[in-house]
Amino acid sequence: MVAALVAGALFTKQILWTPISAINMTDIVSNQFKMSGASFVGTNKNGEPFKLSAQTGYQEYDNPDIIFMDTVSGTIRRTTNNTKITDNITANRGQYNRTKKTITLTGNVRVDSSNGDRLRTDELVIRL
Repeated sequence: MVAALVAGALFTKQILWTPISAINMTDIVSNQFKMSGASFVGTNKNGEPFKLSAQTGYQEYDNPDIIFMDTVSGTIRRTTNNTKITDNITANRGQYNRTKKTITLTGNVRVDSSNGDRLRTDELVIRL
């Protein structure tokens, strides 16, 4: 009777798996892990929040500390001269370096701040 209960418990577990047809073999061959609708949320060294979203994000298996992003948008909050400012940011591409704690945005980088400041550039490095 005990053996039957143990055997029954072993075989009632649900197994979750991804069918082979759902795996993008191009990503595996190209040494990348891709995600759609990637979001990155955190705080900077002053404890102020940031949120970045990307249409796609990917990591290379050999370089897991860098997250590459395409079609980037987001917000960063900061305090300057005791004034809280929200920066709305967009860019064609980005790289989030988890080790250096930097975000490098490239291609049509646009920053529109709540205090009226505007920035247009080809590259912007944000230190978190």
